[in-house]
Amino acid sequence: QVQLVESGGGLVQSGGSLRLSCVASGIIFRIDVMKWYRQAPGKERELVASITNGGTTNYADPVKGRFTITRDSATNTVYLQMKSLKPEDTALYYCRTIGVRDTWGQGIQVTVSS
Repeated sequence: QVQLVESGGGLVQSGGSLRLSCVASGIIFRIDVMKWYRQAPGKERELVASITNGGTTNYADPVKGRFTITRDSATNTVYLQMKSLKPEDTALYYCRTIGVRDTWGQGIQVTVSS
């Protein structure tokens, strides 16, 4: 069974930066896609960014040009570098891996103050 542990969240001022990390551990057969989602209070969970095994990335329009997703396949880690943060980026951020299994992390809080 795969476990995902997110880290790197916290409180930052508008315009600041944070880097989220998500490490997959346990019995990992194959991970094809790694994704970051977020859910703000009172809103639906939304896809923020994704990266495939081949390195193909996709971003939600609100974060394009500000967020960068990368992965280290050797350590089964996915990162989300977030720059020029805005108050509307405040949310609980979740990591998800899709492969033999579909696994979600517990989520980590990101709060951007104005």
